[in-house]
Amino acid sequence: MSNLITWILDVDFPEKLLQLRTDKGITQQQLAELVGVRVLQIRRYETNQSQPTLGVIKKLAVALSVTADELIFDSNEREPSDDLKLQFEALKNFTDDEKHTAREVLESLILKHNARRAFEERASG
Repeated sequence: MSNLITWILDVDFPEKLLQLRTDKGITQQQLAELVGVRVLQIRRYETNQSQPTLGVIKKLAVALSVTADELIFDSNEREPSDDLKLQFEALKNFTDDEKHTAREVLESLILKHNARRAFEERASG
């Protein structure tokens, strides 16, 4: 799991944390108190010397009044690709039943994709 956190937080996290903290007018000491960690730990996060746990990410997001996604992902990173945006926008006009059906179809496609990738990884590894 820690490799996943390191991959997710990679380079942008320290800059985002610093920017969000300074935009809110919060000192490192104040943020440390809000999150329940030592100020040295906040400094380590902001200089990319340490990576927070998922629990700390949650506390940081609450303290900074942002979502965890805003804290760790780029602004467009979680959006659908350009070639699918129009289709997803069209879903807004669907009835609840149609949305349910669309969700089930998407979930089955995602499961199929993930199963295929896992099989390919096992076959190659």
